[in-house]
Amino acid sequence: MIQQNDFVYNPRKSTDAPYGPISRYKYEDDGIVSPLYLCFHAKKEIKPLYYEWYFRSSTWHRYIYMSGDSGARHDRVSIKDTTFFAMPIKIPSGQEQNKIATFLEKINTRIEKQTALVESLKKYKRGAVKSLLTREITIVKNTEKWKKHKLGELITLQSGQDFSPSDYNDDEEGIPYMTGASCIVNGKTVVSRWTLSPRCFAYCGDTLLVCKGSGSGAVVMLSQEKVHIARQFMALRPHKTMTQEFCFYLTLHLSEKIKQAATGLIEGIDRKTVLNQNVYLPSITEQNQIVMFLSRIDKILFTQEIYLEKLISAKKGLLQQLFI
Repeated sequence: MIQQNDFVYNPRKSTDAPYGPISRYKYEDDGIVSPLYLCFHAKKEIKPLYYEWYFRSSTWHRYIYMSGDSGARHDRVSIKDTTFFAMPIKIPSGQEQNKIATFLEKINTRIEKQTALVESLKKYKRGAVKSLLTREITIVKNTEKWKKHKLGELITLQSGQDFSPSDYNDDEEGIPYMTGASCIVNGKTVVSRWTLSPRCFAYCGDTLLVCKGSGSGAVVMLSQEKVHIARQFMALRPHKTMTQEFCFYLTLHLSEKIKQAATGLIEGIDRKTVLNQNVYLPSITEQNQIVMFLSRIDKILFTQEIYLEKLISAKKGLLQQLFI
């Protein structure tokens, strides 16, 4: 039987578990433990909540990796019971244990609330983009009638081309080489490769659509001046009837529909699917008003995402330093 605040220990848990192979039993009712698990409870001088956090720390993980045996499978670690219980642990006073555990719980609660806020903002943004671009709502009085087009009438579509390793470098020689979804970080384009023999160009302000692989359907506006794009990207460059910013939000709105049409064992979006999308285009004035509204949401979302990253980083740092 297992009781509240007892610890459950699996000596053969996969190493990709987020906090290691130990968890605290939090329920008031007694439970039953599988033979695959070991159960132990803390003595009076040990506060269970403090050690729940301890078993999430880098100190604990280092001990597991150094003392365990991965055997033939490197994704799993097996550790003997004697080795596990021989782990040297520094035990602060009960008062200090309570303070540390309470502090970390508060940070964790704050992270959970911030995560919920970010997800709510993302949901709100998706709804706003859809509602504005389908005219379910309008933010402009006395708007002109939106004109129906094929997307191909409004843009120039540039497909990409891959290079062999000999044709690119990581020494910042040449122009940036954008390879795929990994070049999108926090909604911005980042560069890790360059090429001296570019052929398929995209320019600052173009909308990049990931058209192949696991990131298929992702959309970002290019912030670099001039790049070569790989075949995982398509670059959408609007004509004079559409602003760059509106093109980005329009592509974002269409991306889920476009992705659903992807084909092949490795998801692939073809040019015809993109160019044949039916769209309705407002005047430049209304495009600017819509972009201004959506940009404000993006700025708020970006600020909150950065704050969430700082909270997560602070928690990680504390877990590395408090239990040394």
